[in-house]
Amino acid sequence: MIAKAIFRSASDRRRFWVLWVSLANSLGILIFFKYGHFIAENWAIISGSPLPADDPFWSQWLLPVGISFYTFQSVSYVVDVYRKELHPESKFSSYLLFLSFFPQLVAGPIVTAKSFLPQIRRPMDFSRIPLLFGIFLILLGLFKKMVLADHLAEVSDLVFSHPAGMSTRSLWIGMFSYSFQIYCDFSGYTDIAQGTALLFGFRLPENFRMPYLASGFSEFWTRWHISLSQWLKKYLYFPLGGNRLGQLFTYRNLILVMAIGGLWHGASWNFVIWGLGHGGFLVLERWMAEKVGKFHFLNWKPIQILFTFFIVTLLWIFFRSINLEDSLCYLQGVFVKKDGFSLPYSLEMKFVYCVSLLLLGHIIGARYFKENKQLLGMFQKMQNSLGKSLLFAFLAVIGLVLVVLYSAESKPFVYFVF
Repeated sequence: MIAKAIFRSASDRRRFWVLWVSLANSLGILIFFKYGHFIAENWAIISGSPLPADDPFWSQWLLPVGISFYTFQSVSYVVDVYRKELHPESKFSSYLLFLSFFPQLVAGPIVTAKSFLPQIRRPMDFSRIPLLFGIFLILLGLFKKMVLADHLAEVSDLVFSHPAGMSTRSLWIGMFSYSFQIYCDFSGYTDIAQGTALLFGFRLPENFRMPYLASGFSEFWTRWHISLSQWLKKYLYFPLGGNRLGQLFTYRNLILVMAIGGLWHGASWNFVIWGLGHGGFLVLERWMAEKVGKFHFLNWKPIQILFTFFIVTLLWIFFRSINLEDSLCYLQGVFVKKDGFSLPYSLEMKFVYCVSLLLLGHIIGARYFKENKQLLGMFQKMQNSLGKSLLFAFLAVIGLVLVVLYSAESKPFVYFVF
């Protein structure tokens, strides 16, 4: 209703205020449910009267499933109508489908109305649905999640559960284990969501492009959680002025946007610090590119990739740790050698096996399949041949059996809590 009111209004002033009514509604609900207790808790600490752990008011509210994702999608819809980039949707049912499309509802990718609503209006003909590619993506996602991420989680969960008692060697293994785990877990979910959507005739945006091969932090955010970084860029960074207002404002915008991106993940100072860390390195990278050339002394691309990956992995410590105290304790153990509990040999071998498979996959992907479009073309040719389709079905069944046989104990997807 608000989008239609914005579209019909001839007064720019009226359109502007109606837009803010919509933003206050959508973001107000998100802030109340997701950040209300966090804000009240910090305000109480500042005022000198901390809230009890089982505060009766906030303990009665449950966080609605997927609220972070569909709130951003709702905001993108209204803003695009306000900018006259999109006509308001005439069918309420289509708008509801856009907000609640089940494959990506709880963990993304974040879908914009401009990309999804036209697909509802013009459904894909059944004969054009890439069924084989959709099934392949689902199997690939299951492999990443059940065989790689869940095995790596056994290592990282043990290390992060008690960082103070772990040896430096174990802390390093746990740190890298979580870095690979969250990639396999989140990109695995995205693959399953994309594959499932394809079976229903919908295309979802690509959300990952081998992010750990990025040679800088700006490139990393064009490869990692692409839908979130593009949303923040279009609906937050550009409205703040982007890089049009001079160097200092550009730096401010980068840090502010990344801090908000961190806070979007959860009501915790750890997420804010994680976002500020990425914002700080984005600023440093831009400053060095302007003053002394990109990374200056790191002009060899393999070194740039390793440096970026190492810093990204260090920042994941804040993302994974329960609180700031554990994060700082973990960081201290990483850089100051100490004795402590060492991981069992079996867990260390799991880490090595999983990383080896992941490295092999990256080598094949970087060499032959840099984008999903290349894979899509290959599977479409296969789908046009009955013999090749039957061969694929046979291999898919074998692949599914192997995934089940080599899967670890099932764990929730990491991004389900966001």
